[in-house]
Amino acid sequence: MIKNTFISFQEKNEESKGSVEFQVFSFTNKIRRLTSHLELHRKDYLSQRGLRKILGKRQRLLAYLSKKNRVRYKELINQLNIRELKTR
Repeated sequence: MIKNTFISFQEKNEESKGSVEFQVFSFTNKIRRLTSHLELHRKDYLSQRGLRKILGKRQRLLAYLSKKNRVRYKELINQLNIRELKTR
């Protein structure tokens, strides 16, 4: 497992652990860890199910953040590098 592909999050205080940004960050790290695990263990169906559940949770949180605060959403997307930028 490659550890240096995970993202570090500098939190300002302890209250930020409940923020949407921190939760999305946490889910992103779990997704990357499970993805690297599934590259080695392709038939681990329970981990595949867990990955799908975490992806859904992250997707719902990002949709919520997109509706509430578009600026914070775009900053988070750029910081975590989880969406591809559209080229025109």
